This record gives sequence, structure tokens and C-alpha cells, in this order.
Amino acid sequence: MAKIVLGLGTSHSPMLAQPPELWAVHGENDARNKELVFPPEGLVYSYEEALERADPGIAKQVNVEHFTKQHANLTKAIDEMAKSLADAKPDAVIIISDDQDEVMFEDNMPMFSIYWGDTMPLIARIPPDTAPAPIKAMAWGYGDVSMDVPVNAELGRHIIEHMIDNEFDVSHSKYLREEVGGTIARRYPTPDGESDYTRVTEPKKGAMPHGFSFVVKRLMNNKPMPIVPISLNTCYPPNQPSPKRSFAFGQQIRRAVESWATDARVAVIASGGLSHFVVDEELDRAALKAMVENDGEALANLPKHRLNSAASETRNWVAAAGASEHLKAEILAYEPVYRTPAGTGGGWGMVRWNGSK
Repeated sequence: MAKIVLGLGTSHSPMLAQPPELWAVHGENDARNKELVFPPEGLVYSYEEALERADPGIAKQVNVEHFTKQHANLTKAIDEMAKSLADAKPDAVIIISDDQDEVMFEDNMPMFSIYWGDTMPLIARIPPDTAPAPIKAMAWGYGDVSMDVPVNAELGRHIIEHMIDNEFDVSHSKYLREEVGGTIARRYPTPDGESDYTRVTEPKKGAMPHGFSFVVKRLMNNKPMPIVPISLNTCYPPNQPSPKRSFAFGQQIRRAVESWATDARVAVIASGGLSHFVVDEELDRAALKAMVENDGEALANLPKHRLNSAASETRNWVAAAGASEHLKAEILAYEPVYRTPAGTGGGWGMVRWNGSK
């Protein structure tokens, strides 16, 4: 039978591709961000409102010297994950991520979607020479070589059929539309009800979302192994999977692999998260602790109200933990990166599951 021999969880922030002296640019952008959901209530506040409520001690961490240490730690962990993936020599790599206004919009937003075409197109993000340095670095981190990334279509179909036989009604996709675009409303809780911000994406060429292309670029070094891309709708109400459902979904991924009639070696990678666009150290550390302790119940009961906006990508890690619960988890890095005194930023981390428990 096939088996999952390695699990990885990685943040994929553009900051991970940028030198630390450019991180402050994101802080400037945060002042205009309409998707800032703050712990512990899980409510949207404006940057100005958040600044008034913030712990004054956060400001001490917003400096290039601190960023430089965090950047070095995170870069080392990415390199270690890349080596672990190469050493594992998997026949297929299941990537669990999400789509953020790249391929899926509100004309059709499935909770779970599995891609099983023969390839998935990755289009290099090559900005013009006149683009600012942060944009150039971000583009490099999400893929600087256009290619058709191979997909293990046989495994993809097998997982789809297994999921349907085991109470998960998944969507499937064989190819990407040549042109994509649309709208998605951010229906996040506010002190007065619900946010009404809607983002519009103008028509563009369809290509691999950044959560998947980050893995191809940074963990596979543009030499892709056959992948199976699995998308969770982590970000957008009303049909986000609960943490409990996400963990159970990951468990079924493992059972699907183990029921695949080959002797293949398979890796599972969660891409995205942890908390952002606002740092939620309490949530991040609780999730990481549960992964290391193999505490599926704790992961299944992470507070849903703190998993809105981009912090929702923690669900990808919960699914990967379910798929890798037969392996032992270790934290390679975790850095709560505060990029403004208001507490905006992200909890960037890397986890590896391998060996026996």
C-alpha cells in the first residue's frame, strides 16, 4: 500500500521572500487593509481603532534588527524543509492550500476541491524593471519560471473517489479556465454586525495560486515532483470548513493514500498561515502545541471566531496534521512578526512531521 512518509506545514507570506529591511512596507499597507480581524474577539477593526487598543510593548518589536533575526530563522527552516522533502523522495506531493481571489470566486466557491488534471500551469510572476523592490522580491518567492507542473492524476482521482465514499462531497477540477476573475465579499464579524467589503478581480489568465506555487519555488526549487493540489475554502464565509471538519478531512486523505494500490511514497504539505494579517500568538501557539502533542481534539476545537480573514489558513495545517497524525511533529521555526505597533503582521512558522510517534 502507499503511505504518507512526510508532512510539512509552511507559511507562504511574501515577507519570506523579501529582505527584512523591506518588511516595513507591509506595515504601511496594513493601515489601508480592510481585512484586519483582531483577537481575542475575532472582530474587524480599522487600523486606527486597533492602534488605540494595542499593547504598547508591541512597538519594541517593530524594527529591522529584530526582523533580521526572524528572517534568518525562517529562511533556515525553509531550507531545512526543502532538504527534508528532497531526502524523502516522494512519488507524489499532496499540497493543501487555499485560493485567495486567484482562481475561485463567488460564482462557485467549493468547501473542498481536488485538482486532478495531468498538469497545472504555473505562470512566472515577472514584474517590470520599474517595479518597486518589494514587488520584485515577492514575485520571485511565488515562482520565477513558467512551467506546467506535473500532477499525479491517478492519486488525485483516487482521493476524490475515496472522499465521496467516506462522506466528503468534494468538488473536482481537471483544468483551469484560460481567463478568471470575479468578486468575493469579506463577510467578517464587526462590532456592529458584518463587514461589507468586496474585492473585485479583473479578468486575467488562470494559473496556479500562490499557495501552491510557493511550494514549487521554495521547497522544490523549481524542480517539481508530481503534486496533487487540494483547496480548502479557508477564508470566505459562509461555507468555511470547521476545524473539526478540516482535521477529519486530513485523516481521510491519509486513509485514501493508504488504500491506493501502489507502493508509492507520499508527502503532505500545508501551505499558508499561521495568523495574519494580525498576529494572534495565542492561537498560533495553541495550534503548534497541539500538533507537537498529536492532540487532534485540541486542533478540532480551535476557536472558529479567531479563524477569519487570513488567519483562516490555519485550517490547512489542521488538515495536514490529520493526514500526518501517524508521524511525529516538530517545530522548525515560529516567529510572531509584528510589523506595526497596532499588532498587524503574521505568525510565520514551519513544522515537520516524520518518523514514528
